[in-house]
This record gives sequence, structure tokens and C-alpha cells, in this order.
Amino acid sequence: MKLSDTENKLIGQWHFENGVMRKDDVTQRIEWLINNRLKKTATDTSGWDVLYTDPVDKRLWELTYPQSEMSGGGPPSLTIISMDEAVKKYPLK
Repeated sequence: MKLSDTENKLIGQWHFENGVMRKDDVTQRIEWLINNRLKKTATDTSGWDVLYTDPVDKRLWELTYPQSEMSGGGPPSLTIISMDEAVKKYPLK
């Protein structure tokens, strides 16, 4: 489940199967990463977007919900962002 050096974006999806909405493998991986691997660093003013730091390589990962029109914000996306981008969007100390 570790993040490779070449990964820079994970985009989750939900699939409707047999009357039930199911999370794909990428969504499940994102959830595992934010709960077990990445360190929560900041939350934006909306409360929806969250900045995480990988404690191993110090890369910054942004958790967003690009399909926000869906119930619960839709499936998650985890994307690398630069420190410059993070400073503009998040209240970093």
C-alpha cells in the first residue's frame, strides 16, 4: 500500500452494483493511506480539502472530492501539490 516515487495522483471511483454503491480499489487505498500512512497537516477554510504529508518522503498530498455534486462529496482524489500551492490554500504554521 505504500506510495511509489512515480505516483502523483490517485482518483477514486464509486460503482453502482446490484443496487449498492461500491468503492473501487483506488478509493479503498486512499482511505487506507489517509488513515494509516499519511499525516494530516492542514484543512482548508471550507473544511472539505485536506493537506497530508508523507512522513517517508515529505511530499504533500491534497485530498479533494472533485465530484462534489454527489452525495457525501463523491469519491476522493489524492494529488501531489507543491509547497507554494499548499501555502496559498492552507493555513500552515
